[in-house]
Amino acid sequence: MKKLHAKTFMTLLTVTLWMLPVQAEVAEHNWPQWRGPHHNGVAPHSDPPITWSETENIRFKVEIPGRGLASPVVWGDNIFILTAMAADADAYEASQQAAAEKLAKKEWPPSVEPVKQAFLVLALSRQDGSEVWRKTAAEKVPHESHYLDSSWASASPVTDGKRLFAQFGSSGLYAYTLEGELSWSVDLGDMTTRRGFGEGSSPALHGNTLIVNWDHEGDSFIVALDARSGKELWRTNRPDEVTSWATPLVVESGGRFQVVVPATGRSRGYDLETGKEIWSVAGMTVNTIPTPVHRNGVVYLTSGYRGNLMQAVDLAKAKGSIDDTEAIAWTFDRHTPYVPSPVLYEDRICFIKHFKNIFTCLNATTGEVLYTEKRLEGITNVYASPVVAAGRLYIFAKDGKSIVLDAGKEYKVLATNTLDDGVNASPAVVGDEILVRSDRYLYAISAQGSVAEGAKAEKPTESRR
Repeated sequence: MKKLHAKTFMTLLTVTLWMLPVQAEVAEHNWPQWRGPHHNGVAPHSDPPITWSETENIRFKVEIPGRGLASPVVWGDNIFILTAMAADADAYEASQQAAAEKLAKKEWPPSVEPVKQAFLVLALSRQDGSEVWRKTAAEKVPHESHYLDSSWASASPVTDGKRLFAQFGSSGLYAYTLEGELSWSVDLGDMTTRRGFGEGSSPALHGNTLIVNWDHEGDSFIVALDARSGKELWRTNRPDEVTSWATPLVVESGGRFQVVVPATGRSRGYDLETGKEIWSVAGMTVNTIPTPVHRNGVVYLTSGYRGNLMQAVDLAKAKGSIDDTEAIAWTFDRHTPYVPSPVLYEDRICFIKHFKNIFTCLNATTGEVLYTEKRLEGITNVYASPVVAAGRLYIFAKDGKSIVLDAGKEYKVLATNTLDDGVNASPAVVGDEILVRSDRYLYAISAQGSVAEGAKAEKPTESRR
């Protein structure tokens, strides 16, 4: 009997090991999470168009109910989007208008006061953008405000091709099957964000471990959950950490996986299995937002509000406090991003200054400047993070304008484009198309079609299957 058990175990292990590269290959052809299949903003198998407009290279354009900054994620035939829809649209609009008036008067902060929201999870068809199913995760009045340009649905979902994880922060974390059935939900409490700016950190997923970072003005922590059940695996306190909006990054180093979390106090690496701290370093600025990227054993941390810093951390050397040690491969202290995350392509790391229109590219190995202080033509404010496909950089601005750059070692503009609606959410790139969530719509930018406007999103229903 023992031999049978051992044989069965070895068979299952062999199948599992065989499936890992298969799953990785499938993920590469999707956009399963914030920042794409490799967590770096790169779509390795896509070749989207360079030019578009409201009447050119738009395969479909569908209206998205409510408001949200969550990026779309894609698996197979479905696009998944999170949004928050006000129960009283007029009351929400009045709250937004009041915040806008405060901003115009230079009163701070321009916060949108809470009104009751339906927190929605949407599955849309990749064929035409039509609604496949819709679920209401929760209906409630948020406990605090959000910044005028933000929303109560700012964290992006993540999927492993079997489950979809929808993070609404203080309004709950929900796990669904890809057919829309709720598997489990977890309430991690209420987050108190700096100046009522709102929440935004997305969950990170590795295998069956789901990571949520909870940095706020209260007792900050990081927690690991079993993705199959929602059961808490470990929780580690993060003393003295204040609000941040960065999404954790899971990377492998020295045969074990660790979770990297940038923060205003100290950026840290934690053991994925136990939650034990491996290393830490100071240096990030206040309001840390950009998500780290990783290449060849080096993690790149950055922030750019009330200061500028990028740190290249050599994980093989990172143990304990790494301030002023050889574990810091190089640093860069100019033009780093406040809101958009950097993009890492081949041996180059590129980023936007603050959320303005100044662009910089560095050699990721050495920190050498390839080019910097390049003004993006026709672009002003940029909240969406850059993406790369087919050797091209795509950058979308808040007013709907965009610029396409050559992703090589020299600055070269390939095209500029315009959509009629503003863009704050970062795009997804998959299947030779760019999926752009604007303030009101989802655009599928593709050379396969030039339909100015496709089917409108239907009115709220609990499920459409």
